[in-house]
Amino acid sequence: MSSAALAPPALQGLRVLDLTRLLPGPVAALRLAELGADVLKIEAPGAGDPTRTMMQSSSDRVAGRPGAFYRLVNRGKRETRLDLKSEAGRNVLRALAAEADVLIESFRPGVMERLGIGYATLRAANPRLVYCAISGYGASGPFVDHAGHDLNYIGYAGVLDQLASRDGTPILPNFQIADLLGGALSAVTQILAALWHVSRGGEGRFVDVSMTHVTYAHNVVAQVALANEGVAPAAGAGLLNGGVPCYNLYRTLDDRWLAVGALELKFWETLCMALDRPEWATRHWSLGQAIGGPDAVALTQELAGVIVTRALEDWVALLESLDCCVSPVLTPAEAAQHPLFNPQAYAAASASDAEDDDSVIG
Repeated sequence: MSSAALAPPALQGLRVLDLTRLLPGPVAALRLAELGADVLKIEAPGAGDPTRTMMQSSSDRVAGRPGAFYRLVNRGKRETRLDLKSEAGRNVLRALAAEADVLIESFRPGVMERLGIGYATLRAANPRLVYCAISGYGASGPFVDHAGHDLNYIGYAGVLDQLASRDGTPILPNFQIADLLGGALSAVTQILAALWHVSRGGEGRFVDVSMTHVTYAHNVVAQVALANEGVAPAAGAGLLNGGVPCYNLYRTLDDRWLAVGALELKFWETLCMALDRPEWATRHWSLGQAIGGPDAVALTQELAGVIVTRALEDWVALLESLDCCVSPVLTPAEAAQHPLFNPQAYAAASASDAEDDDSVIG
């Protein structure tokens, strides 16, 4: 066993108070727990975190246990209940915060202050405390009092406009970009940066995470287009949203989808050779093909005509091992069983490969 496998988790001994609900804050605290932190989830008496019953299956409801949503984002945490509307509950929280390293909350801005347990109060008892507040629009600014959810945040950030079908209609993604990228991931990044400051003798910090502002900052490709052309590319007209044949989605014979990500010329050349279309290799954006132009549109249609002649499984068998950045568009259920994410499937695939090698050698 390697020394790395024996090393203690990086955040072992870190004490985190998780006052958050729903998705962004709980996932941020989960990521810290996965790195070894001791996370105490604090919920209100009674119903507690709404995710206990959100998307709850009938079997979980009958069994009287929290649903899969709650269990997934809160695994590895300790739990307790505190009534923060009572002085007794607030006193307990103050005592916990005095000994904690990190506190994460996702209430509306100002709620914790009105309760008498805001950053200034807790900092007085624990100057080293890293206090992270996750909100939709930040702890200050014109929208400080506005409610919202992921769809609203990506709408304001100019991201939803970029998630569109070819006719320009925005799609409704079943992946919470602002919650997870703008909220959870950003919170973890900023918390760890603040902890680094504390570890070097500095004081704790108030970490203000605005999910909308972080999502806006990550809308990089659209901002590049704004800088260059003054407008973001329409659906199907940009380098990364369907304007070139080498980076696109193609329907297969069995109505599945193949993702072609051969953005660099070497990958595109490998793909063209595998498809027995060597003449396509020079029709590439890096060689002057106009992005979204007539030749790009024509070649995309030609490639689509080839891909639709075979089933997805056949294309994967032919192209996946060629290192040309082509992959299947898997369903969540298929992804869960894929060797990338399923150790048992990986072990079985490795054993099968070993048997094949033996048979060849023998």
